Amino acid sequence: MNAADHKQIVTVDVVLLTLREGRLAVGLVARENPPFKAQMALIGGYVRSAEDDSAEATATRVLREKTGLEGFFLEQLATFSGPDRDPRGWSVSIAYLALTPWSRLGGPVSRDARLKVVPVEALPDLPFDHGQILAAALERLRGKGAYSTLPAGLIDEPFTLTELQKVYEVALGQPRLDKSSFRRKLTELNLVEPVGARRTDTGGRQAQLYRLKSGVGVFDRRI
Repeated sequence: MNAADHKQIVTVDVVLLTLREGRLAVGLVARENPPFKAQMALIGGYVRSAEDDSAEATATRVLREKTGLEGFFLEQLATFSGPDRDPRGWSVSIAYLALTPWSRLGGPVSRDARLKVVPVEALPDLPFDHGQILAAALERLRGKGAYSTLPAGLIDEPFTLTELQKVYEVALGQPRLDKSSFRRKLTELNLVEPVGARRTDTGGRQAQLYRLKSGVGVFDRRI
């Protein structure tokens, strides 16, 4: 066995998505070391074999280190590997999709100059194959979001049905979902339940608040 076979680079990269001012945005950090020092990149880091008991544990740790927060929705996305993705040598990255409401990120973003939340349509050039990883995450959100409650990870609970529909529209890239059809499917699929409080909406009316009946779930029809 070649000695180089023991020196593969093993990392985790996390695509942290949120909604900021009605736009889908991703958390980026400035790289501290070469290669691509000071360039904005996805949140990530090396797997620490003595500390992390799984790739998901690595993802949780690097999110905590970069944002100061835990408790993100986290889903394994794909594995990216090969000799050309990292100038330091043959590497493998286990990529994860993470979702969070913007309300959780506002404080960490203001405290940490390295952490930026950037609209996905206004990204800088990303290093390594991070552009490819981000594209895979957006495809997962838009694809799986059409038949699951995945987009709800971008919104605080409780929410109004109008707020939830807007989140789905942004996540799916479909700006004008039919209101009555959307609400009918929510009812038919038994996805949400009302909570006691109500909120005044932009029209000055009292709107019922809701929450998901359970965690992220899939169903047999598209929204």
